[in-house]
Amino acid sequence: MTAAIPDDVPAELVASYGRDDAGRSWLAGLPRLVADTLERWSLRPDGPSANGMASLVVPVLRTDGEPAVLRLQPVSDDNAGAALGLRTWNGVGIVRLLDHDPGTGAMLLERLDASRPLAVLTDDDTVMTVLAELLARLAAVEAPAGLRRLADVATAMIDQTPAAVPALHDPAEQRLVRTCAAVVADLVPDAGECLLHWDLHDENVLAGQREPWLAIDPEPLAGDPGFDLWPALNSRWNTIVASSDPVRAVLRRFDLMTEIVGVGRERATGWTLGRVLQNALWDIEDGKTALDPPQVTLAEVLLRHRSR
Repeated sequence: MTAAIPDDVPAELVASYGRDDAGRSWLAGLPRLVADTLERWSLRPDGPSANGMASLVVPVLRTDGEPAVLRLQPVSDDNAGAALGLRTWNGVGIVRLLDHDPGTGAMLLERLDASRPLAVLTDDDTVMTVLAELLARLAAVEAPAGLRRLADVATAMIDQTPAAVPALHDPAEQRLVRTCAAVVADLVPDAGECLLHWDLHDENVLAGQREPWLAIDPEPLAGDPGFDLWPALNSRWNTIVASSDPVRAVLRRFDLMTEIVGVGRERATGWTLGRVLQNALWDIEDGKTALDPPQVTLAEVLLRHRSR
């Protein structure tokens, strides 16, 4: 029997998780999960809940009056290492983990200012500098044992490429994806062991009190910092499009980030092409027959200027 989803479960979460029995079961139990976790951790709700497509976030107060947020999301391969990563970073450049329930995936987190994401800033150089400085700090930490490894992720992508490419209608896009796979194949033997965020962009950085800006929502991975540049390079794409010289704007971002993070241009280019490959494979898996235009632009610019 299909689980009934309560009317008060946010529509965005229903859209994300309501397509299979496991997701519907989690949604059906979400109100009870919230109530049970609040009681178990002696938390008091402190304002309306918020949500995106992936999680429910409940502002709470702990018994000592400390503000925090309760974050609830189904456990998946993407987020299974989040608590381990957060514990390893221990609040340096990123939101602090206060408690975690491995069984449900519930996390109690330091409360940041959700009304002030980094995306509210208008100056592109400032935003990219903040992202790069955070990335440099996060990637300075060695990844603990037990996390997914970039070498394994990249190898799987390379293996999937030959069967996936024919789904693209444009031969030029097919060649681009094959080129990305070939470049990544050369990098796999030395894929790195730094602790990566995997999704560090301007919406995943919030204003804090103990630091001006702190990262949130990591999907931790052990690998090369070059693999973490793409979310920032791809963000605020309307800024790139609106510039008088989009190629120069992309390269300015790339130069700024590689300098601050301290990653070589050749490796940074290669691993950014790896992100383009990853996104292409995900899109093809979802039934798409063409690449996202910003992905094509970003890949072509970096390929043309990789030895600059």
